[in-house]
Amino acid sequence: MAFTDYHLYFDDVAVGQSWETPGRTVTETDIVNFAGLSGDYNPIHVDQEYAKTTPFRRIIAHGLLGMAVSSGIGLNSPPMRTLAFLSIKEWQFKEPIFAGDTIHGVSTVLEKEPRSRGRRGIVTWQRQLVNQHGKIVQEGITQTLVEGRGVLKDDAATSG
Repeated sequence: MAFTDYHLYFDDVAVGQSWETPGRTVTETDIVNFAGLSGDYNPIHVDQEYAKTTPFRRIIAHGLLGMAVSSGIGLNSPPMRTLAFLSIKEWQFKEPIFAGDTIHGVSTVLEKEPRSRGRRGIVTWQRQLVNQHGKIVQEGITQTLVEGRGVLKDDAATSG
């Protein structure tokens, strides 16, 4: 998929702006498939009888599955010209995600740092993953490298 006119440049977003993603229901199939993909067959994720003996009383999704879903559903909220995912500065797993939970994301721009004369920039995001009850189940701070439009205004004024 190529970027389109719909995708935002680094220059198009401002500190403090927020976007909310559509919801996505996590299924038992998602959890089983993630166990197979990751190789993480911890019984809390795949063994119904074992899960009954835990404080959660049922199977929970992998924490990293939540992060992966957060990344996917956030792809178009906002639709950025992302060149690279740079870092996870922090991430917290606050509540379990159960099969049947519908989760959505909230992304807020915390900081912007232009690079390469405005041809790209680093965006620092506050990311939250929220369940159908309004509880934040995961949250953290991430950084992405985003395409910019080109020369910064100060550079353009002095180069002509």
